[in-house]
Amino acid sequence: MPYFERVKDRFSGPFSPALIADRQKAGWQLVSIEWRRELPESETPHEPEHAEEIPYGLRLSDDCMRLEIDPYENAVLRQMMDLLSQDFSYSQIVSDLNEKGLRTRTNAPWDRVSLHKMMPRLIEVGPRLFAEDKRKRSLSR
Repeated sequence: MPYFERVKDRFSGPFSPALIADRQKAGWQLVSIEWRRELPESETPHEPEHAEEIPYGLRLSDDCMRLEIDPYENAVLRQMMDLLSQDFSYSQIVSDLNEKGLRTRTNAPWDRVSLHKMMPRLIEVGPRLFAEDKRKRSLSR
């Protein structure tokens, strides 16, 4: 499978068609053009079509073609699931995560609200996390 290098040019002045010609001579292909404008006060901003956030515990692969497990976030999810299964309260879980230096995706400390927002994701990945733990336990015997 071929690998592709990507580069993004940012413009602060008028666009120059010579840039496209220079890039094409160097073997680059134009794959996207992004437009922006200042919104008049009479218009309200709308959400972009592709504003969907990557689920916690996953990341974009190096080839940008698929999602793959993010080892750090997956370990955080596993820790949350483990503490929840031991009937720890949200406050206790938050304390434990922060004491261990684990952070949210935005590198902020965990709080009860951010933990609560993770519950749908934990429900979604819980069966996979438990299956992985079960496999690890059976291999270590």
